[in-house]
Amino acid sequence: RKKGMLAILLCFIAVGIGDASSNLLKHLFEIPRPCHVLEGVRLLGGCGGSFSMPSNHAVNAFSAAAAFSYLFRRAALPMFVLAILVAFSRVYIGVHYPSDVFAGALWGFLTAGIVILMYRWSSDRFRKSPYSTILFLSLIALTLFRYYYILTGPLDLSPDEAVYWTWSKKLDLSYYSKGPAIAWLIAASTWIMGDSVFAVRFLAPVFLALISLVIYKFSLELFDKDNDAEKKALLAALMPQATPLFSSSGLIMTIDPPFIFFWTLSIYLFFKAVSRTEGKSKIWVWILLGISIGLGLLTKYIMAFFYICGSLFFLFHKEERRWFRKKEPYIALLLSLAVFSPVIIWNMDHGWVTLKHEEGHAMLSEGFRVSAKEFFNFLGSQFGVITPLLFFLVIDGGIRNYFTGRLPQVRRLLFWFWAPVLGFFLLKSLQGKVQANWAMCAYITAFIASADHMLGKGYIKKISKPFLIAAFSLAIIVTAVAHYPSIINLPFKMDPSSRLRGWEELGTKMDKVYSDMTASRGKDVFIFSDKYQVSSELAFYMSKKPVTYCVNLGRRMNQYDIWGNMNGLVGYDAIFVRMDALSFPDKLKSAFDRYEKETFTVYESGKVLRVYAIFKCYGFKGVPFYEFEGY
Repeated sequence: RKKGMLAILLCFIAVGIGDASSNLLKHLFEIPRPCHVLEGVRLLGGCGGSFSMPSNHAVNAFSAAAAFSYLFRRAALPMFVLAILVAFSRVYIGVHYPSDVFAGALWGFLTAGIVILMYRWSSDRFRKSPYSTILFLSLIALTLFRYYYILTGPLDLSPDEAVYWTWSKKLDLSYYSKGPAIAWLIAASTWIMGDSVFAVRFLAPVFLALISLVIYKFSLELFDKDNDAEKKALLAALMPQATPLFSSSGLIMTIDPPFIFFWTLSIYLFFKAVSRTEGKSKIWVWILLGISIGLGLLTKYIMAFFYICGSLFFLFHKEERRWFRKKEPYIALLLSLAVFSPVIIWNMDHGWVTLKHEEGHAMLSEGFRVSAKEFFNFLGSQFGVITPLLFFLVIDGGIRNYFTGRLPQVRRLLFWFWAPVLGFFLLKSLQGKVQANWAMCAYITAFIASADHMLGKGYIKKISKPFLIAAFSLAIIVTAVAHYPSIINLPFKMDPSSRLRGWEELGTKMDKVYSDMTASRGKDVFIFSDKYQVSSELAFYMSKKPVTYCVNLGRRMNQYDIWGNMNGLVGYDAIFVRMDALSFPDKLKSAFDRYEKETFTVYESGKVLRVYAIFKCYGFKGVPFYEFEGY
């Protein structure tokens, strides 16, 4: 019975991988089915809407036959006879060419072979190291799923991703609101694979997998004297994979995936640096720490919290205060600032606009004010992005872990790398709006501390097993639904992923408007919007990848203003695209001889997703400078 269940499991995995990958191959080859292009084909059923090569039925039949036959050799003949009959039937009923089913059979064999090799490798490794094997297989499966989702899922580039992609086309030492790392990373992946959604997002699943691997390695060394160290490390490493906040960062290539990786790596290196017992810390660990912190700063400026968290750990623990008198931490500090120096150099040449932007984010000019609404909005967002039960377990475990009397001194650093960060943003939310992901880095050590506490002696007895199972099950379910929100039919206003849909349709529409206008006018036109998000999405999704502009009609400054305005294009015609506000701005009426308006609506499942206003503008005369409303 056990062998039979295993055979079914291998078949299920092989068929799942084979079916998903063959769908991707269909779109790669784009060969139409014979019933679509040949006359006189007799159909015994429907023709199907997908491409022809390879045949999914053949892939699935041969992958199942090969996987099942690996464990039941005597069943090989009937299984492969059945697979051949399935493949032949696809040709017989007129929906595939013989080459399609032949290619499908080969791909099915290959898929099953890979699954069998992975099974043999993992079964041998599982006996020696079960927990690391579970982690490794989980990360492989989740990473492959994320790549498949990126290729086939419903999400267009988010506005932030589109912005960072435009930055990657104009590489610099830094940018208006962020450091240069995200642009450099996207430039590297798109240089290799071209300008596609897959290429832009390619590194996001990699970073999330690396985050879990570093957490596992860190936890193993931190809990090395515990009997259940591997179990605690596995739980801590899988927590990011199970929560909506972190799981989404494995799909969307914003600044968060690389930032959280460098934050996690830096904490691990910090632990290694301060916990060495041979009497003298190796300088190379501090050097690596400085580089890692610097790279984190190039990604997201919240990395500066690392200095504060490390200093608090030294300050509040008498045994660790010795580090204030040693040279190694200062070497790491100076090295991190050296790595960060491109941002400093760039800002020196651009009037320190990043500092002005961060000041605007911090709302320092507005003074101190108390907003209970924003406080509860932020707190509620944390319940949402971590999920309520798991959020309670993580925070409860993180706090209790710190105050455990027998806790080794070095383990207490976990508390100082989550509590001050989360506490700061809770206080900050009293002043104004705080985004749900701003405190993301706090959860890395909170996950580790809570895993240590949850698997500690007596905890599962105090917190019943059903509660623990419910907490993790809810997190996994919410994360799954977040990938496919149509399951619960959320209204667009309540669905965060709706911001990532409807942009490709706009690009397709704009291609037609652009080609019609250039053909009728006999000259090129330029594209612009009054929102940098729209300008960036148009730059990516229009087929010619045009240079786009973001006109300043009295708004906050952005990167487009640093690149220069469009007043050098006087005399040209233009296409102006607006979202939300659909009327032609009064401040633009004197900038053109005339304009024509067209409304474009994107529908999804028969409902209005988004409405755009597209204006054909003729005879550009220039736009006067308007003061920025802020930074």
